[in-house]
Parts: sequence; structure tokens; C-alpha cells
Amino acid sequence: FEYRHHRPESRWRKWFDGMIVVGSAVPALLWGVAFANIVQGVALDSGHNYTGTLFDLLNPYALLGGLTTLMLFFTHGVVFISLKTDGDLRLRARKLAVRSGAITILVAAVFLLWTNLSNGQVASWLLALLAAVLLIGSFFANLRGRERYAFGLMAGTIAIAVASLFAALFPNVMPASNDVANSLTIANASSTPYTLSVMSWVAVAVLPFVLAYQAYTYWVFRRRISRASIPEDTAPRTDSPSASAPVLGG
Repeated sequence: FEYRHHRPESRWRKWFDGMIVVGSAVPALLWGVAFANIVQGVALDSGHNYTGTLFDLLNPYALLGGLTTLMLFFTHGVVFISLKTDGDLRLRARKLAVRSGAITILVAAVFLLWTNLSNGQVASWLLALLAAVLLIGSFFANLRGRERYAFGLMAGTIAIAVASLFAALFPNVMPASNDVANSLTIANASSTPYTLSVMSWVAVAVLPFVLAYQAYTYWVFRRRISRASIPEDTAPRTDSPSASAPVLGG
């Protein structure tokens, strides 16, 4: 983000635009890969150490989980753009959200179905069904131009889907795929009661401030923007170090 504005050439800025895209897409993909492996289980020894390889983590189920989170986060982001913009930007974002939303519904349905058929419990099935209803509701809300509802329903989808995965995991924290006796559970992986008590009180004290800050920032940036309010991307920033530094040599 910082170096993108230090030179005016379009090639330079396109290069950094690509880096921003990759830097955003890879974590979204790997988040799902990691979480899917946690739900499915990995090879652990008696000391709860991972004994597999990197390629063992890139199995079909994990890759499907990665694709699911990538599409969820992408669609959520596009819906947010349509919520915060006006004019042609809003229309383009809404159309893109419709297309990506249809793919997201399909991919998420397959992933949640696979998860619950393999590890599902009553609670995880119910939560997965609720997540599916919210996701479909978000799709139709966006289709009708109700971006605020679409964004809220999508946020609920992500939260409920994560809760569904944790419900499918319970009481495990990290199942061992090679020997169930080597699994990490909420009993053998938890901290001491004193640590849990201290962290609970810290969370109770800090969480209201975090929520208040998020609400404040949302309120500050509550208005929509249009293409006219976006500055022309033609020149480097005058306040950047490279713009004011003297040219050496020559």
C-alpha cells in the first residue's frame, strides 16, 4: 500500500496492485485449508507433535475448505464495496457479488455437507443448516439491491459456519487421524484454571472497547463514495519520502 504511490508509472502500480490481490487471497485460502485440516484431523504422535508432511495438509477436503473461505471472504468483500459505493461502482460490485455468490453457495454447500457427513453432530447439522439459510438470504438480498441486509446476512453466515465446524469438532481441539488416543481435546489442551480465569476477565474488560472502536470507525465511514470522490491515480504522493528526496548522481 505504501510503495504503490511512490512512482507514477502504471506498470509499477499494477505490480503492487497484483501484490495486494495475492497478499489478500492467499491468507483467505490458507485460513480454510488450516481449519479444514483441524476438523478432519492430522497425524500426531503420542506427544501431540505433527508427523505428516506439507503435502499431507493439501488434501482434497482441505483445499475445498480453502476454496470455501476464499469465496466467502471475496463475496463478503464485494458486497461491502456495493454497500459503500454509489453509481456504476455500486452496480458493478452488485453484479459481481451475484456471480460470486452463486459459486459460494455451491462450494460452501459441498464443504459443509462433507464436513457433517464425516464428523457431524446434531448441533453442527443445525448450525450448518442455519448458515445455509443465511447465505441464500444474503444472495437474494444482494440480488434485490439490499446491500445492508446482504452484508449482515453474509457476516452471520461466516460466524455460524465457524460455529458449525467447532460443534463438529467437539470435544476435540485437534483430532489425530492416525490414532484417536493422540488427539488434543479441550481437557488435555486447556490452560490452567488460573490462566483461564485471568484471560476471561481480561476479555470482559477489553472487548467492550474493541466493539466501541469498531462501531465508531464504521460510523465515521458510513457514507457512500462515488467514482467522483476517488482521486485520480496519476502522480506519486507529494508527502512521500521519494517525492521530496534529492536525486543523487548524474
